[in-house]
Amino acid sequence: MYAPGTEFHIGMITLASNTGTYVDTPYHRYADGRDLSRTPLTSLVDLPGLVIRATRQAAAGDGRAVTIDRTHGVRGRAVLIHTGWDRHFGTDAYAHGHPYLAPESAAWLAEQGAALVGIDSLNIDDTPAHGERPAHTVLLRAGIPLVEHLTGLAALPDDGFRFHAAPPPFAGLGTFPVRAYAIVP
Repeated sequence: MYAPGTEFHIGMITLASNTGTYVDTPYHRYADGRDLSRTPLTSLVDLPGLVIRATRQAAAGDGRAVTIDRTHGVRGRAVLIHTGWDRHFGTDAYAHGHPYLAPESAAWLAEQGAALVGIDSLNIDDTPAHGERPAHTVLLRAGIPLVEHLTGLAALPDDGFRFHAAPPPFAGLGTFPVRAYAIVP
């Protein structure tokens, strides 16, 4: 009971767990993978960040498959792939012909020990590719969380920032919206 005149708004939400900017944990792809409740915050917050600029690459050729320059040091870092596709966010164009991470680049990021991989695109994989999801498969198998639908990567420096993307620790869910942000000193 509350005193007369004292009231609080209690809300309820119903949504698909991969709505807006969201994180994928291994459970999203693998039934025995870590779900949100078993994914340590240390793999999602206060990570040293690195932005890979792929805007020219995403605009060239078929404008879709993004490969990573293998000269970057990615071990233990949040690797954020800036394609510029977020300029279409909220429009019909966003869902069609989006850039994605080339499978060989996903494998390299896993081998090199990236802590987290994010992209400013509809999906880290090529969605029309017959249901195959090679980037999800290799990165989540390696225990590397993914963040999709990032925006604002153009405003970040290439290096020297800390990245954060913490979801609630729900058991039995492999994906959930996050408030992704970076702290630039």
